Amino acid sequence: MARFTFNLPDIGEGIAEAEIVSWHVKVGDMIEEDDQVADMMTDKATVEMESPVSGKVVEVAGETGDVIAIGSMLVVIEVEGSLPGENAEQDEAAERIEVETTDASDADDVIAAAKAEPSPEPAPAPVPETNQETTPAAAQPNLSAKVLASPAVRQRAKDLGIDLGEVKPAADGRVRHADLDAFLSYNGANGFSAAGATRKDEEIKVIGLRRRIAENMQAAKRHIPHFTYVEECDVTELERMRAQLNEGLLRQDQDERSVRQKLTMMPLLIAAICKTIPQFPMINARYDDEANVITRHGAVHLGIAAQTDNGLMVPVIRDAQAQNLWQLAREIKRLADAARDGKAKSSELSGSTLTLTSLGPLGGVATTPVINRPEVAIIGPNRIVERPMFVPDGMGGERIEKRKLMNISISCDHRVVDGYDAASFIQEVKKLLETPVMLLAD
Repeated sequence: MARFTFNLPDIGEGIAEAEIVSWHVKVGDMIEEDDQVADMMTDKATVEMESPVSGKVVEVAGETGDVIAIGSMLVVIEVEGSLPGENAEQDEAAERIEVETTDASDADDVIAAAKAEPSPEPAPAPVPETNQETTPAAAQPNLSAKVLASPAVRQRAKDLGIDLGEVKPAADGRVRHADLDAFLSYNGANGFSAAGATRKDEEIKVIGLRRRIAENMQAAKRHIPHFTYVEECDVTELERMRAQLNEGLLRQDQDERSVRQKLTMMPLLIAAICKTIPQFPMINARYDDEANVITRHGAVHLGIAAQTDNGLMVPVIRDAQAQNLWQLAREIKRLADAARDGKAKSSELSGSTLTLTSLGPLGGVATTPVINRPEVAIIGPNRIVERPMFVPDGMGGERIEKRKLMNISISCDHRVVDGYDAASFIQEVKKLLETPVMLLAD
């Protein structure tokens, strides 16, 4: 038998270490060549490690969440025979188990001491009492206790089976309904707790993608002076146009429908953002605060925050400004599916210059999204709601009409973007959303 040490290989240029996010084997497992051993996460991607040999796992590098250096031991596998280029005798010597024995003279002393001190007699087992009269009865509420309380409070306590003597009264010593409410809230042991089930405390180790998210969010809030601006948009006409475009898609033949993805609000919002960015280049920028350099990007590489089972991921639409509505819709779906299935490439999860985050129908009334550092802005559309509004009636007056409204939030890095610029940018986006025909104009 010989031992093969599988060291963590070089899994990317410039990568010095990787985090163990999950083990697929444990000590004692028998594995075959090319079986998956562990998932390792770097700053760029999660990589699956496969065993180069068959054998028995005898040692692993650590627990999930541990970070190990490139080139260090990941797993040790016991294989049949000797390994090429290794000294079999040295391997066998390394595998011998040394058994520690007790010195004979010490053993004699132990035996002699045991004989000199006889074992005490075992204590007789206690005899359980069977007299039922000695068993205390369950405590019953003492409803006749002398406590200051109104008749209504006394009746309520009686109905609930509460001993007024156990209720802490107010400062004047009189028990009131509020005191009963407090007793009900804090005395769950007596059956007065809220209806929610009690769960045991649990500790969850922050590892993998969740740790990356935590580190990035902490760095963003620590380094970036955020401010958020929120504006309301009337998207009634935009939603009408979107419905018309999707209705036209249904009338097309199957081949053409397979090329075009059904439109959601996201492609329309992205188109409005990309049309507005050239007037506000400070929004589409990255700030290297170590070098103190701001890079204003010409192309819009738009990050789309997507919720997955493992946490928040941000796949990137490359050159979003060069794509039409149907291309954007198709790319959004492709990237979101890849992120949720864990198949997104590292190149698809990095390099964004601006991020769009949306919770869809859970978007709330307003949000204050956290900037995806080193970007300087993040945009968050909120959910669409219907409200009555005053609109022109075409005769110089106004009428009340039901309209579809949506708030747009933008958080910016105040070191790079002034409040006036952020507000002006969103106002221009609003104009396009409220006059959607302009989105289709060249």
